[in-house]
Amino acid sequence: MKKILLFIGWIALFLFAGSQVADAARIKDLASIKGIRTNQLVGYGLVVGLNGTGDKSGTEFTIQSLVNMLERMGINVDRNDVKVKNVAAVMVTAKMLPFAGIGNKIDVLVSSIGDAKSLVGGTLLLTPLRGADGKVYALAQGSVSVGGFGAEGAGEGMTKNHLLAARIAGGATIECEIPVSLEGKKSLTLTLLNPDFTTALRVSETINGVMGNGVAKAVDSGTLLLTVPSNLQDHVAKFLADIEKLNVEPDTAARIIVNEKTGTVVIGENVRISTVAVSHGNLSISIKESPNVSQPMPFSEGETVVTPNTSIEIQEEKNQLILVPGGSTIGELVRALNAIGVTPRDLISIFQSIKAAGALQAELEII
Repeated sequence: MKKILLFIGWIALFLFAGSQVADAARIKDLASIKGIRTNQLVGYGLVVGLNGTGDKSGTEFTIQSLVNMLERMGINVDRNDVKVKNVAAVMVTAKMLPFAGIGNKIDVLVSSIGDAKSLVGGTLLLTPLRGADGKVYALAQGSVSVGGFGAEGAGEGMTKNHLLAARIAGGATIECEIPVSLEGKKSLTLTLLNPDFTTALRVSETINGVMGNGVAKAVDSGTLLLTVPSNLQDHVAKFLADIEKLNVEPDTAARIIVNEKTGTVVIGENVRISTVAVSHGNLSISIKESPNVSQPMPFSEGETVVTPNTSIEIQEEKNQLILVPGGSTIGELVRALNAIGVTPRDLISIFQSIKAAGALQAELEII
């Protein structure tokens, strides 16, 4: 008997631990280190080699860019003689990851800003990519890759996917680093991606339980102050690696997200309903009109008379009134609403009505 109880105890402990792990998330997925972030880069360039699908001759900035580029190469041309149907002006964007070093490769996105028809088969010419401070951090160049195709004839055409935005994998080379140093740091700031006081407290307790008391301190709902232990101040990267792999169960506010455009309803786990009775029925009104024509006999010199004949039909669904008890969980609520046969779009009206009645203990957000 004792062995059976011990076995059952181990099973219960395993299931409990499994549920805890399932709900937990790594700190690296919940927060980021302040100051260590991605930087946006942008540049203006030209894509050449297009098969007549480039900008039209009326696109002045494309002509001006092409003439300026040729003049820098020592070629003097008359702008009136320049045709740009094989050239497209584009904006080039990229993300520079933290600690990216000189010579590293990053992907770039190329997007048309003129009236080109397609970037398929084009090549991006050397384009400097600048940061928000105006400084050049990378250089981009290479053949663009468009995830689609298009063809057209004299009368009609066919296009698959979008042809005016392309990607160059590893198309930019880092030429200037953003200086970030961690060595010798005595304190760091951890910022939660979704600020919450309960989550911030759980993160600090988890870090202190592993790294030692006083290492983490919750300053507010979205910020934690990390004090680097003296024995790890020369190994801050290891200190952060040990912290970001810790698991914490984040807390979430009770929230219902409703998208009226698509009829999508997303209900959070902590949503609760007070005692409320719900009934939902659809009223359908159908109006049909058919003309009743009366024609005179031949040679009677009479007039044709048209009399409208209107038929109105009203149908109303007879749904039962159901009682949702107070403190119902999301599962109980969904089962109760399914019992009266509601659709996702019906849920929108029902939740709005329950919220107006003060029985919905959750935030209702309509997007």
